[in-house]
Amino acid sequence: MIERRPFGELGGFNHGWLDTKHHFSFADYYDPLRMNWGALRVWNDDTIAPDTGFPLHPHADMEIVTYVREGAITHEDSMGNKGRTEAGDVQVMSAGTGIRHSEYNLEPGITRIFQIWIVPGHRGGTPSWGSRQFPKSDRSGQFVALASGMEGDDGALPIRTDARVLGATLKAGETVEYRLGADRYAYMVPASGQVEVNGVVLQACDGAAIHGEDSLRVTAREDAELVLVDTAG
Repeated sequence: MIERRPFGELGGFNHGWLDTKHHFSFADYYDPLRMNWGALRVWNDDTIAPDTGFPLHPHADMEIVTYVREGAITHEDSMGNKGRTEAGDVQVMSAGTGIRHSEYNLEPGITRIFQIWIVPGHRGGTPSWGSRQFPKSDRSGQFVALASGMEGDDGALPIRTDARVLGATLKAGETVEYRLGADRYAYMVPASGQVEVNGVVLQACDGAAIHGEDSLRVTAREDAELVLVDTAG
């Protein structure tokens, strides 16, 4: 089963400094049928104006993955971590027992991010933050684990849950396959480009909620950049 969720039908609001779309219920957007997908709880598509951002605020018991699509995001938290994550790269914050952090776009132009929240496998634990560069050339024509709590994903940023966040870049006409498992839940969004996944066509920024599919076959109809989350139920 693959349910296409068109970008134009997502919840969200334009706050001026922040233009946000929600794939799942979040803040003032509530849809009882879109509360989660497996352990995936939040997928926000955020465009942040220059010299603005999210001031210091708290989180606990959540794995928060930020995929930067354009510009850069600057992070600072109550653990003393500071860092700037550029387009194509990823940062992960394991909120654990509790952490306060801020995220700002300090760039001269807009910053676009996917912010992805995944429910941890267990509550508590010491909070942590990390960021890594992931050259797009390394994920050309294949899915590469960017953040993962699954065995074997040694090059990925660690998260504390039975899930992985993957990225791929495809040239027009190129096909990539991913072995999912019919019992797993997946959610895929093309950050750019049009693709076809198991016969379902997705435009840029559409969501695809996937379950009961043993494997995924993704073909790019034009140059595309993909983000995929694979989680347990």
